[in-house]
Amino acid sequence: MAMKFEKLASKFIKPLVTTPQSLKNYKIGFIDELAPFMNVAVILFFTKNSEHDPAKFVVQLEISLEKRLYPLAGRYVEESQTVHCNDEGVEFIEAKVSIKLEHILGPEVNIRLVDEFIPTKGKRHDVVLTIQLTTFECGGVALDVCATHKVVDASTLCTFLNEWAAMNREENEIKFTGPGFISSSLFPACGVRSTPMPIITDDYFLSKYTTKKVSFSESAISSMRAKAITNGNTSARRFSKLQLVSATIWKALIGVDRVTHDYVRESVLCQPINLREKMASSIPKYSCGNLWGVCSMKSTILGTIEELINLVNDSVKKIIDDFSKVHHNSEQGKTMVLNSFLHMTNIYESTNPILLTSWCKFPFYEADFGFGKPAWAVPWMTPFKNLVLLIDDVRGNGVEAYIILEVKDVPYFEQGLDADVLTA
Repeated sequence: MAMKFEKLASKFIKPLVTTPQSLKNYKIGFIDELAPFMNVAVILFFTKNSEHDPAKFVVQLEISLEKRLYPLAGRYVEESQTVHCNDEGVEFIEAKVSIKLEHILGPEVNIRLVDEFIPTKGKRHDVVLTIQLTTFECGGVALDVCATHKVVDASTLCTFLNEWAAMNREENEIKFTGPGFISSSLFPACGVRSTPMPIITDDYFLSKYTTKKVSFSESAISSMRAKAITNGNTSARRFSKLQLVSATIWKALIGVDRVTHDYVRESVLCQPINLREKMASSIPKYSCGNLWGVCSMKSTILGTIEELINLVNDSVKKIIDDFSKVHHNSEQGKTMVLNSFLHMTNIYESTNPILLTSWCKFPFYEADFGFGKPAWAVPWMTPFKNLVLLIDDVRGNGVEAYIILEVKDVPYFEQGLDADVLTA
């Protein structure tokens, strides 16, 4: 599909209130230090709203944006691992595209078209937050929020979006009492450096890799659970949709690796665990910054789907139970979080590593800027092989999965999925 983008304007939105001298240098925490130096983003697609004037809407967005920017309007300094809060501003880009929104929302959408809405080309590495508002021919819009993972995780991205949306749709001034960016005070920096991720460059990605989107409807997930029960797994009744979907995708990726290498390699599934509200000393739900540990799961053989579901369930349950017994500010708590990252980095080259990150339960679909809730929310991270992103569907009961695969491996991946379940 021919799609022409036109960049209309680009500016930096500065904070309404100057950052005080005492807050000029925001030191990131040690989980922030361990986070990969890459971008994390979400694209929200909104249908046309006849009650809004596009020009006035852009101005309104800019005005509401400048009220809640610390430390996002600063510049990340990699050498010192700090954000210099010099109020240079958040990058705000206006663009238009020569297609209608229905071409994106259709069932046969090319996910590579979605990638075009991510403003990563030419993005300065030190800019913490970049926003792009793209208008379709039909009047619909796409709002992309792209941030450096060194400062922002998926939960933070969602919190920021919903706070910004609330400010944009309220006529009267509103105040937020949330904790803001507190990752550095909860887990003070200790001078560690993250292990470089095998990130795919743009040109290589376009020629060798693709993003496969798989939708698991509510009925499909029910079928997966029923099938597990039929096969003797009576515990399946209590399995979450995330666990069922994770195990299904893991099994398919193990199958891809088996075909590629002609034998079964050990596979390691690494899944970030949100630490908010999970530790003995409760971390508030809307805390900002990187606040997550890692659950690493190994499967030495190509097990059945039921065995993988059990492994996912038991592994996640154990690590959450372990975190619930320690305080974040204790040596034991810090060591437990740090060790969870070390388990992920100490993966042998002979294994098949998979990173599965879930954005389920994050209320991206609640981000109403005054012209309705999103028709579609798409998660995005700087791509690398075997990256899996999960997010709730628009109704909240199903799951949409985005998997980075080599183009040649897509047929093997599709063969590894249960076609009967996916069409339920």
